Order: sequence, then C-alpha cells, then structure tokens
Amino acid sequence: MATEAIGVRVPARGAGHDLRAIKVVLHREMLRFVNDRTRMLSMLLQPVLWLFVMGTGLGSLVQGSIPGVDFRTFMYPGMISMTVIMTGMFSAGSIVWDREFGFLREMLVAPVSRGAIVVGKCLGGALVATGQGVVILAMAGLVGVPYSPTLMLTLLAEMFLAAFTITAFGVLLAARMKNMQTFFGLMQMAIMPMMFLSGAMFPLANLPSWLHFLTVVNPMTYAVDPMRQAVFAHLDVPAQVNAVLNPGVQWFGYQVPVPLELGLVAALGVGLLMIGIVQFRRAE
Repeated sequence: MATEAIGVRVPARGAGHDLRAIKVVLHREMLRFVNDRTRMLSMLLQPVLWLFVMGTGLGSLVQGSIPGVDFRTFMYPGMISMTVIMTGMFSAGSIVWDREFGFLREMLVAPVSRGAIVVGKCLGGALVATGQGVVILAMAGLVGVPYSPTLMLTLLAEMFLAAFTITAFGVLLAARMKNMQTFFGLMQMAIMPMMFLSGAMFPLANLPSWLHFLTVVNPMTYAVDPMRQAVFAHLDVPAQVNAVLNPGVQWFGYQVPVPLELGLVAALGVGLLMIGIVQFRRAE
C-alpha cells in the first residue's frame, strides 16, 4: 500500500521575517543579561575600581599640576568607555557559547537571513552595554561631573555608538571561534591595548611621537575623546588645564572635530558589521 508523502511548507524569507528575527535575538540578549546578575556586577567592578581607587591614587600625585580639577573627573569618560567595551565584547561572545551548546545551529536553520541574526546580536549587545554604562553615568556627581540633561543625553548617544561598534568587532571575532577560551584570550589581546592607547587613563597632550601615533591609529580613541570633550564642555576649568587634560585628537596639527570622530566610529561599526555578516555566512 503506497503512502502519500506530506509536503512541508517553509515560509518564504523576507524583510518581515528578518525584522522579527532581529527583534527576537535582541530580546534574548536583553533577557540573558538581566537574568545574570553576577555578570552585571562583575562588569561594573573593574571600572569602579579604576575610577575610585586608581583615580584617587593618581589624583594625589598630579593634584598640584591640575588645579581645580579632580583627576577622577578626567578619568570618568574613559571608565564609561571601559564599561561599554567590556560589556559589548562579552555580549558578542555569546555567539561562541551558543555554538558550543548547539543553540546557534537551531538559529541558523530558521527561515531568516544570517545577516538578521548578526544585526540582532549587535543591537542587543549595544543596548546591554549602554544599559550597563548608564550605571556609571549615574555616578557622575560623585566625581564632579554635573547632571546636565544635555550632557547626559550626549554621553548616552555616544555610549550606544561605541557599544555598537565594539559589539560588531566582537561578533566578527566570534564568528569562527569554536570555544570560549579561545575567544576570551583573543578578546583580552585586542581589548587591553585598545583601552590603554585610547587616552582613557592619561591625557593625549605632550606624548612621545611613537605613543601619539599609536593613539591616533587606535579606533577607540575616537570613542573616548568625544565623551571627554562633552564632559569638559560642562566644566569650569582654567584654559591651561583644559589644554593639558582635554587637548582632543590631532592629525599633523589638524584638530579633529567631534562630528568627524563620531562619523569615523559609526563608519567603522557599519564596516565591521558587514564583515561580520560575511564571516557568519561562511560559518557552519
């Protein structure tokens, strides 16, 4: 007796499916972060220690050379950046975790483009990192930064842009990784130089030529500097102190404007996203 085959209808891929996939992946990233309180606390501990312990210690050494400015105020934008960068990279690393436990394979067989999965990961990671940065943002008054609505909104937007770019970079790294140990090793190798060479913890003025070159070619410099520019625009500090602590980024004597810096970070984020999508499509 012949059996009749039952056809299986697979929904056609389209923009609507991709948008829903982005929403689902984004929502999953948010839920995963909210439900992992240990991770939330650990991501906050390091920048808080840098800001209040190292910032206070270093401030006692340079107190006479920067009258009227708490050194922790100078470090504050850098600590926001550190929080955003670390959280964004850990969010991107969830791809490796999903691959190890088989969940990624289930996502890849869904009738949605792999690009939608990558976009959802990047947006979810950016929102999670921005939310983590808001906690540091709330500490502004403790280090002499005013709670100006304009300043807070500016920092919030710049945080999201930096978070999106670093998450896209993390997704690019994680696209071919097979285990978490390899990813975390590579992440540390990439993140630590970027953070130390971004001006997050020391001024960019009067640097040796070799160190100045490294800071200029470091993409994260263009994420940290706009935040510092925004903070110092709301502080009443002597011009000579501002010139030392907030000199901005210069290309052969040309002062790089903040809109151009933000444009570079945005362009880098989009470029990394596109490369990450290509890499993800080649993955199993």
